[in-house]
Amino acid sequence: MGRSRYRFIYPDQPHFMTLTVQGWLPVFTRPESVDILLQSFRFLMNEGLRIHAWVILENHLHLIAQSQKLDNDIARFKSFTARQFLGYLQQRKATTLLNQLQQLKLAHKTDRQWQFWQEGVHPEWIGSSDMMRQKIEYIHQNPVKRGYVDQAEHWRYSSARDYAGSEGLLAVDKSWWSE
Repeated sequence: MGRSRYRFIYPDQPHFMTLTVQGWLPVFTRPESVDILLQSFRFLMNEGLRIHAWVILENHLHLIAQSQKLDNDIARFKSFTARQFLGYLQQRKATTLLNQLQQLKLAHKTDRQWQFWQEGVHPEWIGSSDMMRQKIEYIHQNPVKRGYVDQAEHWRYSSARDYAGSEGLLAVDKSWWSE
């Protein structure tokens, strides 16, 4: 049995997920670090990943996505981005962050020096339009509740702009939505 009680109920249907940096370390603080996430999402979107909503904050991200193999796509995303971030941190000589990621590595992760992402993504199946709206509202309000912006669509790293009628940084699938 796996370590998490959270499962992808229907891997081909929309799920709400949270991906968190180990120790909640603030890694996504520069445009080039956020771009690692966005480029990886774009690659997976070209392979069939559909993103309905997303937000990136300094140490975690939330998204609602679906694909034919969502569990596999998220595992690929986490694996690839972890390697990219560790390379990015080594290149920038960010020894403090690297040391923290090494100290925070779980004991059973013996095949690596560092652990970038926390285990699991806590997927929640989106089973209704009401639940979809509630989760999207939660995602978009995250930066507002933290006091980073006054309006959700002012947060650059979010799909709130797409839902407000502007174009965001990722192509968002709003096919479920009717205004």
